[in-house]
Amino acid sequence: MPADCIIVADSARARFFLLRRPEYPELESGPDLMEWRDLVNPEAESHGAERWSEARAGANRGGNGGVHAYDDHRRSHLAMSEKRFARNIAQEAARLVREGGAREFVVVAQQRTLGLLREALGAVLDGQVRIRQLAKDLSRLEPRQIHAHLARERLVPRRRPPRGALH
Repeated sequence: MPADCIIVADSARARFFLLRRPEYPELESGPDLMEWRDLVNPEAESHGAERWSEARAGANRGGNGGVHAYDDHRRSHLAMSEKRFARNIAQEAARLVREGGAREFVVVAQQRTLGLLREALGAVLDGQVRIRQLAKDLSRLEPRQIHAHLARERLVPRRRPPRGALH
């Protein structure tokens, strides 16, 4: 059974796609991935020095000649940001189940993000839908490229040309 919804994510962005089957397969190619929703992790939007411009990382020489290291907990902050974002993605998936009747999801992300999503989706969806996974970063690809990758993995049906024109 093909997926109703495909979630393609990284730590900064999650794209939700719906699989649209052609209404008239004899005249239209398909199915196609239609981007339904795009979520952005605002904490991952800023990069490098911008993100930590207020941070005091490094060492400071104290008045008594000693060196004191600052610990701004960057790794911990990033991990918590990624977990929050995974929970936001899971909440949006739950909404799609409630409002759109989704029965199956394909979740595609690099390994670390996939682990966070697996945990968050499991807690929110609690077995309501079937979830299939692919550990791969496809987040920057166009919908047709994503579709081709997923079809090769047999997670969605291949796109087909129109069956033939009606006379």
